[in-house]
Amino acid sequence: ADNAATSPTASQPTDSAPAAPVQPGSPTAVVKPFYEHVGLELDPAQRSHFADPAKSVLDKSDALRKSGQGECLDPNMALDNAAYDRAEIDKSLKTIEAVKGDEAKVIVAFIVAGNPHRLEWKFRKVDGDWKITDLLSVTGEWALSQYQCE
Repeated sequence: ADNAATSPTASQPTDSAPAAPVQPGSPTAVVKPFYEHVGLELDPAQRSHFADPAKSVLDKSDALRKSGQGECLDPNMALDNAAYDRAEIDKSLKTIEAVKGDEAKVIVAFIVAGNPHRLEWKFRKVDGDWKITDLLSVTGEWALSQYQCE
């Protein structure tokens, strides 16, 4: 049994191993910045990461804001409308990525103020890049695509 430690299978990551580094360009890599900078989903400069239906809702939200009619969307949807606490989020954030052909989803779970939150980011591959098509809150029971920003 002594040779088990040197066999190639022993070095394979197990469920208890630390999470693998995020692959650049992966759906998880697209999601990560939204948890490092609050409100990023509302920033028009980030719109290239989105595709419809999410993109059109965000574009309409921008138009509404510019027209002075106020906000249509909540300010921190990526956080499931929880207060932004970088330390708590960094400590508790977990992501699970599932890719199926040209579609993918990233489940994000974190805890803020003792409350667990779970969101699902939906993706579609557009011209070789992963684009966010929707953001759903499993805990809050809302979806970005269902907002009517008229």
